[in-house]
Amino acid sequence: MARNSNDANGATRREYVLSGGSLVLAGLVAGCSGTSSDRSTETATQTDAQTEPSDGDAYSVSMAPVGEVTFDAVPETWVPYGGDFADMGVALGQADGMVGIGQSGEYHTGVYDELPGVSVDFERIAANDLVEADMSRELFYELDSDVHVIDTGMLRNWFDWSDDDIAEIRENVGPFFGNMIFRRSDEWHDYRYYTLYQAFEKMAAMFQERARFEAFETLHEEFLADLQSQLPPADERPSVFLTYEGTDEPETFSPYRLNDDGTSKKQWNDLGVSDALAGTGVENLSTENRGELDYENLLTIDPDVLLIRGHEEKSATEFRETVLGFLREHPVGGKLTAVENGRVYRGGPLRQGPIQNLFLTERAAKQLYPETFGRVTDDAELFDRQRVADIVTGAI
Repeated sequence: MARNSNDANGATRREYVLSGGSLVLAGLVAGCSGTSSDRSTETATQTDAQTEPSDGDAYSVSMAPVGEVTFDAVPETWVPYGGDFADMGVALGQADGMVGIGQSGEYHTGVYDELPGVSVDFERIAANDLVEADMSRELFYELDSDVHVIDTGMLRNWFDWSDDDIAEIRENVGPFFGNMIFRRSDEWHDYRYYTLYQAFEKMAAMFQERARFEAFETLHEEFLADLQSQLPPADERPSVFLTYEGTDEPETFSPYRLNDDGTSKKQWNDLGVSDALAGTGVENLSTENRGELDYENLLTIDPDVLLIRGHEEKSATEFRETVLGFLREHPVGGKLTAVENGRVYRGGPLRQGPIQNLFLTERAAKQLYPETFGRVTDDAELFDRQRVADIVTGAI
């Protein structure tokens, strides 16, 4: 369907998209202004039903919290909040339509360098960073995107947007469609979560790229099955403490629980490691919980492997020379088993999409089981880069 063409009722394409979203979001706004039980009931009645287009017919895709959104044509321009949904769009061949992003600093695009024919215009995207612009509604108008892949709960709870603010952008610019999936510990997120591939499937439905999604799903399942067939017995796998500390000389450590099931821990859970914080009562980092552990706390836990986030711009070697080097010289940190054995690694980004997840799972396999998969500083490849590139570029 041609962009901006008129439908049978004379409405423009943008007007049609907005009218579809308005019907659903009007109910959402009403639910959010009421009690939490009202909102839960409203959310629970939403369905995952999606309709397919036929020769220009509109189609609908449903995703919590916004519910069903109707499109009369595939969105040509779009803005994700984080690197997870950004990577999903790239995987679906939609990189050229991404005109901005919520947090460019957390969108790690280096993996695309290993995929022939795959790239994103990061400079252009980063120039339209919504968080850097303090989530300015003026930037939303300026970008004029067909759809915003942003969880409206994040806008309310992190950026103090009102229901009226959300309705204004939805009605005057484009609908919202997205869900915060990287962690599951925020009290305000009282609606459905999605796994990485469930969210990816929703994006594929929105972009009408089912074949690419299924090709990725098959590749991912085969890759994981191969890795998991080579893992040692569960009682021989290492305990892991996952934390965030972006400095080269960490003094405190923010806790991440592997049992949180957020997509940022997917590779660790897929590889069957145990959470070093199990049974300690320490909760996952969240909007409400900003507690940190010190070295004495860490020595009590004494994990086999220490994974530190906030260092994705470093190579494996650079990380070992800086962060691990500091820990080895620290009077308490140097006593940790993980430090003594050199098993301190980069913890991966907060947000990951399907392409990034393949690379991060490969890296995690080497970090956790080097005797089976090789050292993390080696160049051995555990999945086919060309196959990934073929799917992205359409040679499915």
